[in-house]
Amino acid sequence: MKYKIVLGGAPSYLQLYKQIKKDIIAKAYPFGVKLPSKRLLAEEVGVSVITVEHAYELLVSEGYAESKQRSGYYVTYRESDFIYHTDVDEPTHDVDLELQKTVQSDVAFPFSVLSKAMRKVISDYGESLLFKSHSKGVLAFRQELCSYLKRTVDIDITPDQIVVGAGAEYLYGLVVQLLGKEKIYAIENPSYNKIRQVYTANDVVVRPLQMGKNGIKSSQLNSCTAQVLHVTPYNSYPSLITASASKRNEYLHWANKNGAFIVEDNYDSELTVSKKNEETLFSLSKQHRVIYINTFSKTLSSGIRVGYMLLPKSLVKTFEEKLGFYSCTVPVFEQLLITELLSSGEFERHVNRVRRQKRKKQSGYIKKY
Repeated sequence: MKYKIVLGGAPSYLQLYKQIKKDIIAKAYPFGVKLPSKRLLAEEVGVSVITVEHAYELLVSEGYAESKQRSGYYVTYRESDFIYHTDVDEPTHDVDLELQKTVQSDVAFPFSVLSKAMRKVISDYGESLLFKSHSKGVLAFRQELCSYLKRTVDIDITPDQIVVGAGAEYLYGLVVQLLGKEKIYAIENPSYNKIRQVYTANDVVVRPLQMGKNGIKSSQLNSCTAQVLHVTPYNSYPSLITASASKRNEYLHWANKNGAFIVEDNYDSELTVSKKNEETLFSLSKQHRVIYINTFSKTLSSGIRVGYMLLPKSLVKTFEEKLGFYSCTVPVFEQLLITELLSSGEFERHVNRVRRQKRKKQSGYIKKY
């Protein structure tokens, strides 16, 4: 395979990762096949062995490949995992579970940076902070979110697809009102308790689907008659399970086949230990059947109740007709505060700092074992 690195573009390891991943999905590297050795690929591409190793590590972290000691890297992604619905779970290790429990960031967002941004927002906007925002949220905030999501997780949207709300629980309720109470809603089992509580409080039928080692068990998903599937693909709480690449595609295949919608809850995805952000179902979906929900509770503060929902284009008009009368539940000041943190780069600097610390903790933890 001939890969090319474009100078001045994205980091070399990220470019290489994307090209190999594309070949794996296209079956140029079938399931079980050994990938080229690091040294051979480095010589062919004209990069360092470390660059190839970083690219392979990303493939491993997302479930496209696995590393076998003293043997090399082997492809673990296969289309049959999500078309024929097998129940073969990927291997896991007790150390990985313990690591996830112990590698928790103790680095809060710097209050000095936060207070400086607060003062700037008050100075720049003055009394306009007291006015009501658009029902979906302040336009400047939604525009900045579009830019942030495009450069970090390759989500390409327009501001009208974003709905700002006071936390994830509030947005779960909007999902029910948007999609309808008559539908059956499937959730992970176990899952974050408030997900079930919100759906139950909205008088909808909830179907718990048992989790396996790499996501919802295929047999459970295959027999599910729900029209809405609520999943947390990355670091699902309390199981701490991250769906593999094959499992994420299985979710999308299920939704497309059944004309269903997926609610992607990505609350913890930005604080991954990976050197790149986690793949989202929203960006992978070609049929636009995913509603994406995230908040700033983990990355900024649990006291800042700001969340956002991304709608597929097919639901924008429906949302405006059914729920456009709602007022935005997040104060203008908080929306513009986060806008300032995003535009200044302070938010991403903080996230990257926390991720580096988590990787450092991970490295030290693994060495003990």
